Amino acid sequence: MPMYDYKCAKCGHMFEELVFSSTVDDNTIKCPVCAENKAKRQLSAPAIAVGGANFEPACEKPSCSTPVGYS
Repeated sequence: MPMYDYKCAKCGHMFEELVFSSTVDDNTIKCPVCAENKAKRQLSAPAIAVGGANFEPACEKPSCSTPVGYS
């Protein structure tokens, strides 16, 4: 169930909506402010999860704390 960003073409309100099917048409998404079916899906950045049991931050090693050539 992807989450999409929408903007209402009538009132300009921006909102997020969980979409249960890839076949959902923009005309079926109602604006929560004006209740019109004039929402258009917006281009948005993907959500990327980083972490987990084997995740190691980039500069936790001693080599990152001292620049090369310095002692």
